[in-house]
Amino acid sequence: MRPFWIEQALFSDGELSPALQGATTADVCIVGGGYTGLWTAIQAKLQKPDIDIVIVESDLCGAGASGRNGGCMLTWSTKFFTLRRLFGETEALRLVKASEEAVHRIRDFCAAHRIDAELRMDGTLYTATSRAQIGALDPVIAALREHGIHSYHDVSPDEVARRSGSARNLAGVFSPTAATVHPGKLVRGLRRVALEMGIRIYERTPMLDFTGGERVTVRTPAGSVTAGKLVLAINAWMASRFRQFERTLAIVSSDMIVTEKCPELLARSGLTDGVSVLDSRIFVYYYRSTPDGRLMLGKGGNTFAWRGRIAPVFDQRSPYEGELTRGLHAFFPALREVPVTASWNGPSDRSVTGFPFFGRLDDAPNVFYGFGYSGNGVGPTYMGGQILSSLVLGLDNAWTRSPLTRGPLGHFPPEPVRYVGSITVRNAIRRKERAEDEDRQPWLVDRWLSRFASAAGKSDKA
Repeated sequence: MRPFWIEQALFSDGELSPALQGATTADVCIVGGGYTGLWTAIQAKLQKPDIDIVIVESDLCGAGASGRNGGCMLTWSTKFFTLRRLFGETEALRLVKASEEAVHRIRDFCAAHRIDAELRMDGTLYTATSRAQIGALDPVIAALREHGIHSYHDVSPDEVARRSGSARNLAGVFSPTAATVHPGKLVRGLRRVALEMGIRIYERTPMLDFTGGERVTVRTPAGSVTAGKLVLAINAWMASRFRQFERTLAIVSSDMIVTEKCPELLARSGLTDGVSVLDSRIFVYYYRSTPDGRLMLGKGGNTFAWRGRIAPVFDQRSPYEGELTRGLHAFFPALREVPVTASWNGPSDRSVTGFPFFGRLDDAPNVFYGFGYSGNGVGPTYMGGQILSSLVLGLDNAWTRSPLTRGPLGHFPPEPVRYVGSITVRNAIRRKERAEDEDRQPWLVDRWLSRFASAAGKSDKA
């Protein structure tokens, strides 16, 4: 089953690249035709126009996480405390600023290359839907302001309810440095631009295996690519392909629904632009409108994968469609009679730190990787492209010197502890947040267990 966004994008462009037939050569072979692979290829080509790049994609460009997310283009600003703890204050500030710049660069790139990604630069609201969530972001916002970063500002409860379209949002903060996009149209637009730049793309061409050496050969069902350098940009699928990364990721679903068109109802609610709205629970509810008058709502932290294997459920309708629909009606009671058009889910590659990591595979000088965006990849994959293109081109810059290029920073426990622990923590979080929704004191054990999910959350606390 193709996710809703990709079905819409294919309907609008309708073009597929051929599968690879026979042997070919290139300077660089990129495995994976999502945001990371495409941004890497495009940015390398912009810096070195004569470089010969081949992308092989097992399905269609965007069929993975790039085409099945909620389309919320966010920054790393709210993660400042974790960045500072991991990398030090100077690098943390640089990464926050780079993540904010990435939003503007994606917007400008789409405009310059006529990518109709339905990109709306209407900002984001982080809200509180219970008293326990109020003020969750205050410490990190204060710390950012001390360093001259004024991404967020407080808004009154009335303004939060008005801008978000829902009285369930009790308080919140707003940042204009955020956007919403049609994720399928963005990734298919990047594919078109890559082809126009002379980057060769082969869809429906899975990598079977590869052999290393001075030149790397990627073997596919009906051909091969021999290249001087190889980039592995398959994200959540890395854990199932390479055992060394099995414990660096926890694969967990983010599940989404989208309604039929109801522009009049959305207008009456006050949700009249492309603002994204995220609450302050650990596994967030997030929602936004679409330009054609639908409401998209999602929630993270649902289905966990055993040993990082991508189970069939990740390519089906969401098993949490009923729960998501109830959540939608809690935010928007007026939409109770509006049918849900589609539901879907996809694997999110959660790293221990909550940030992606990059490096050289087995210390090989010509095989690179990058993944682990932890549910926030629409904007940061642009930064991933900056990192990987810099590594491929052998540059010495802030990206190649960044500690993000040092590989994984921590490991999850081995199975079955990781899987059982993930379910235990998830259920504790659900009980804790249900109690907070009902204005009750959560159990002490649930509060304690919930702390283990800090890498999966969307915001930092001091």
